[in-house]
Amino acid sequence: CLVGSEMCIRDSTMTVDTITSSKQAIELEDKYGAHNYHPLPVVLAKGEGVHVWDVEGKKYYDFLSAYSAVNQGHCHPKIVGAMNSQAETLTLTSRAFYNDMLGKYEKFASELFGFDKLLPMNTGAEAVETALKLSRKWAYEVKGIAENEAQIIVCENNFHGRTTTIISFSNDPVARKNFGPYTDGFIKIEYDNLQALENALNSNKNIAAFLVEPIQGEAGVYVPSDGYLKAAKDLCVKHNVLFIADEVQTGIARTGRLLATCGDCSCVNKNCSGEPDVKADILILGKALSGGAYPVSAVLANDDIMNVIKPGNHGSTFGGNPIAASVAIAALEVVQEENLAENSYVLGEIFRSELSSFAKENDLVKSVRGKGLLNAILINDTEESSTAWDICMKLRDNGLLAKPTHGNIIRFAPPLVMNKEQLMDCISIIKKTISEFNN
Repeated sequence: CLVGSEMCIRDSTMTVDTITSSKQAIELEDKYGAHNYHPLPVVLAKGEGVHVWDVEGKKYYDFLSAYSAVNQGHCHPKIVGAMNSQAETLTLTSRAFYNDMLGKYEKFASELFGFDKLLPMNTGAEAVETALKLSRKWAYEVKGIAENEAQIIVCENNFHGRTTTIISFSNDPVARKNFGPYTDGFIKIEYDNLQALENALNSNKNIAAFLVEPIQGEAGVYVPSDGYLKAAKDLCVKHNVLFIADEVQTGIARTGRLLATCGDCSCVNKNCSGEPDVKADILILGKALSGGAYPVSAVLANDDIMNVIKPGNHGSTFGGNPIAASVAIAALEVVQEENLAENSYVLGEIFRSELSSFAKENDLVKSVRGKGLLNAILINDTEESSTAWDICMKLRDNGLLAKPTHGNIIRFAPPLVMNKEQLMDCISIIKKTISEFNN
């Protein structure tokens, strides 16, 4: 490297630091890493099933599951085995060539979720961007909207990622401020408001798609009214508008169904009564698609939509690589073989029942909401308060890891491999911690 006008040579014996304490690890991140996250101060070094351990060896229940990426539990042996085996054989070819795993994965996932085709990507935000591009191209080439005039309807308080385009239709000031100019082409409406959707569709003939989260996770686990998604899909059909379901967080058994929208898929959970199936035109998946072992995301659609994509229109060097394909197949097989959607449904009912009863006795818990094992409690304090954060710090001390969202909401989303005994232990920790805090 050059320092001023002199040449310097770095010490060739430089080694990577050995982490011996949580304090050391936090200090290293603080000094050398960008400050784009505000983690709970716990440094994890090991994970297995529903548990994680910190550098000092303390054991915790994981009640965040890497934002639902680790639905199958930490370091699931089948998923890790598939990853290791493939890594020793072939890691990456790019899409310049075929590989022997991608077609197997595309067939398996397409048939499981009930679509003709899958477009592989790596991250959730990439998959959302892919769905936006796909719906716009369909709008111009199939629906007949004039080029550059297509609009996409989104919901307020959404979270679809943090790319420049995605934050353009976010109303989170922290995600948006000082990142403009923003991308045009989006119309924001209130979530869970059918009249707002109908008004937007009636007033604009250039609508390509409606992008929606079946449950708004980052916003605080907001569950829409019964029948909202089905009625929204019906409106989209009426107006020849694509219904895009962002199931990056809600998909892969998290809400007690294989998908929160379920749709015309091989659903492994039969407890779907009371909620109509909704088949998305474009389905976005990520996170638990790999069981948290590897970055894998996907967009699924039928031929009448997907076939507008031609060579050179879209791609990714790592999208559809052999490791990703192998890992995703194993991750989806685990969901089926271990009945994780069914388990999520049953344990979710217990969790909400127990915490709802507790809320009636404790003024600090205002309400409990969620589906399956995607749940949240609303703390009876303002968003600007530190109460929810302080509760999460006490939960950490008592052996359970969770994180606040939007100030006064705590999200609870454990791995779906949790059993009833473990869940009841966790419920006891949550009740005990909040009661201690309340006192």
